[in-house]
Amino acid sequence: ILLYGPPGTGKTMLAKAVAKESEANFILVNGPSLLSKWVGESEKAVREIFRKARLTAPTIMFFDEIDALVPRRSGNDDNKGGERVVNQMLTEMDGLESLNDVVVIAATNRPDIVDPALLRQGRFDRIILVPAPDEESRKKIFSINLIKMPTKGVTAEDLAQKTEGYVGADIEGVCREAAMIALREDVKAKEVTLQHFEAAMKVVRPSMDESVAEAYQELE
Repeated sequence: ILLYGPPGTGKTMLAKAVAKESEANFILVNGPSLLSKWVGESEKAVREIFRKARLTAPTIMFFDEIDALVPRRSGNDDNKGGERVVNQMLTEMDGLESLNDVVVIAATNRPDIVDPALLRQGRFDRIILVPAPDEESRKKIFSINLIKMPTKGVTAEDLAQKTEGYVGADIEGVCREAAMIALREDVKAKEVTLQHFEAAMKVVRPSMDESVAEAYQELE
């Protein structure tokens, strides 16, 4: 499964939720961390991670920022190392050693630069857009963030209406900034008010605008 969408929409959190709900082992791989300047080391790291996944099955493997690990092959001599990593990923995902009870999930902000060979059936054959949250989703995200925050005159509905274009990470940032603003005004503050949230929205700006949304719709 390949999850793609704007930064901060919860792609990594989705993969963690899947692992918890399924009670499977979870291996988190940060794509760029596997890259090495030494010849053969990156491919070896990929092989080792898949070996561990097979040994600990049932396992969910999650590759974050996979576009850094398997970019589109260009045929240039300068990128031979990157091509070897792509080839190793292709071999591991549908090679002679089958991935029994191993699910591979990956996330990227740039699906257009992932090597096309990985996006065919049998590899990443489920390609899912994780969009920016709509108003109802923003309301639920605010509700979760407000559970442990003492507020006065603040509702998740009001905040959701005021935060068009905010993704999950932005909403978390608004709640954190509102609390900090309240504490800056009075270090003994017991409540966070709507004014604090409105001030926080001037500091934490939305990640999404129409041009970004349109770009991902075109990719879809």
